[in-house]
Amino acid sequence: MKFGIHAGLWMKAWTDDPAPIFTIASDIGYDGVELSLLGIGLDRADEIRAQAQACGLELTCSTGLGPEADPTSDDPAIRDNAVAVLTDAIRVTARLGAGGLAGVVAAPWGVFDPANKAARAARSAETLARLDGVLASEGVTLGIEALNRFETDLTSTAAETCAIARACGSDHIGVLLDAFHMNIEEKDPPAAIRAAGDTLVHYHVSENDRGRPGSGRYDFPADARALADIGYDRWVVAEMFVMAGHASSRDLNIWRDIEPDPTEAATKTLAYLRETFGHVG
Repeated sequence: MKFGIHAGLWMKAWTDDPAPIFTIASDIGYDGVELSLLGIGLDRADEIRAQAQACGLELTCSTGLGPEADPTSDDPAIRDNAVAVLTDAIRVTARLGAGGLAGVVAAPWGVFDPANKAARAARSAETLARLDGVLASEGVTLGIEALNRFETDLTSTAAETCAIARACGSDHIGVLLDAFHMNIEEKDPPAAIRAAGDTLVHYHVSENDRGRPGSGRYDFPADARALADIGYDRWVVAEMFVMAGHASSRDLNIWRDIEPDPTEAATKTLAYLRETFGHVG
């Protein structure tokens, strides 16, 4: 089991230099940092990889798609663009030395078309399946994130997300489950984790308010037992967004400060993750 922290905890904008964040995360004791690729291309990848390695950190990556790169679109050109955009992201991930890319990749944020959900899900799986070759050649695993109903209508539950991942027919495509989203959508998050089984390739934690795990009402020990039951031994990444007033915070609808200090939250979170999940994997 590896414990990571999402760089977005500290970032004011997605293009911020992550080097100071690497130093903080390393000093706290994290195994790695998750980076959003929304501000990173191949031109920055080598330098960022070296900065992380100098701090003794591994990297994992996340990304999201816009409407112009919609895998569910009935326009073949838009689906082709989704493949192109994700192919670039996979290559950046590999150049960073990371083995995992996860996030909003089945459909764009904020695109809703429930009347055509089944057809869109089928097109999403067909589109993502086209990435199998580049994922294999670059040594990257893609995780489709299950998001709450306010962000998507396509992959709101673990079951919906797993169905698309399995329909891709690729050993390199699975799902990302996030405690924040499961808190909203799943009647029984541990059961959702167990049902995901080996389809689960990435796991995010934050409290029910997107703050520090263990400070609210979410039952993380129950999730830890479920992860142990399925033999999960990959990343547990704290994806907290806690500071209002930043450009990145607007993207996540953070309108008030959730925690008084990001670094203190990261420090307390790692202690909690080790205590709660340390026996897994």
